[in-house]
Amino acid sequence: VRFANGRLQRPDSLRFTLYRNRDASHPRKRHRRIVVSETERLCYVGHNFGSEVLKCNSLCRYFVGVLDKNSGQMEVYNAEIFNMQPLLSGGRCWESQLLLGCFVLVTPALFSWHGATAVPHWCMLRGAGCWNVCSCLVQMDLCIEAFGTSKQKRALSSRRMNTVGSDVVSTAVTKAAANVIETKGVTALMQDMAQDDVQNISAFLPPCHEDADKPEHVYRFEDILSPAEYEALRVPAAALASITAEERAKRAEERSHCSFVLEELKFLPTEEKSRDHKARCLWFLDTLIKFSHLKVIKKKHPMGPECPHVISRKLMKNFTSLTYNNGSIQNLISASMKAKITAYVIALALHINNFQTDLTVLQNDMKLSESRVLDIAKALRLRVSKAKGGPGLESDQNHKLGTLSLPLPTQKAALEGQRKRKKL
Repeated sequence: VRFANGRLQRPDSLRFTLYRNRDASHPRKRHRRIVVSETERLCYVGHNFGSEVLKCNSLCRYFVGVLDKNSGQMEVYNAEIFNMQPLLSGGRCWESQLLLGCFVLVTPALFSWHGATAVPHWCMLRGAGCWNVCSCLVQMDLCIEAFGTSKQKRALSSRRMNTVGSDVVSTAVTKAAANVIETKGVTALMQDMAQDDVQNISAFLPPCHEDADKPEHVYRFEDILSPAEYEALRVPAAALASITAEERAKRAEERSHCSFVLEELKFLPTEEKSRDHKARCLWFLDTLIKFSHLKVIKKKHPMGPECPHVISRKLMKNFTSLTYNNGSIQNLISASMKAKITAYVIALALHINNFQTDLTVLQNDMKLSESRVLDIAKALRLRVSKAKGGPGLESDQNHKLGTLSLPLPTQKAALEGQRKRKKL
């Protein structure tokens, strides 16, 4: 280190503390260091980043040699020069910089020059407490007003004006919010919030054709599975199409498929073409549900090698969102993406079950709350009712059925149903 305000009379009496940036993964921040030293009268701080960093560190490399007088051998270490600046304040200003800069204490040795001899000094271990940061900043502002340059004074004036401006804006926003509540009323604002919720969900729904003349044309099958994707399902779905009662019982015991698929496998059509069509739909629905249970996609083929490439690409492209984590891009199944998967699962289940499906079974398979599934069903413009009878449901009256019928319910009706559940 070197001191900007002159030479020290007793440099051997100083002890130094070294701090490094917490963000060890950032390519720039991980090399940032702060060196702190205190005497009875002054506090000194040096940085290796910012506008005050020495240019010599980027132009050449420095080394420190430590000579062992007994053996006559010297050990050489990489070194970096820090320019120690004195800080004038009643508190410890370097503590505020550490708190604001997110630096942590480290323990390797520092070297300070004593004439021509390099002597190691070990960092002192102590906690970085909060030392009257506000008082320190106020005193620094007073110093800038009295002795600062024109540029520093302009920056101080701009900062104070921005502080006043933020207070004015906060007061204005509070007043405007009170005026809106008084003018519009709480009921109207709640309706707007419900409308926003439905619009947010609608962004992840399959394309809806409101002018359709048949229920099968509201959510077209081609919008769920393209002809190329449907053709790719022929091979993996063949095992479901030819399944026997014994194999079905074994898969139910092993829970190889979700409950919805296991139930529907009992009612495969006998006609070959219809049987193959339903098997393809069930295989893709089961894959969608299994895919929704994942969190972060780490494999190139998350659903295994038996999943066709075109289906894997569809899942990654349409039902995941990209996120940046630990220096790499990952595919994540977020809450919004899981809502989108749920919407497509319900739409496909409607095509499988003649446009009436058990929402409770799908809810359990998707591991979602009932309110979440009902919100998505309402957004899909389904009429929701309690299950009355049906295969396997005679003893359970708590199931919810979703029915797609024409004419479609208006968005206003869906909003009223949503508000009623929230109020209850």
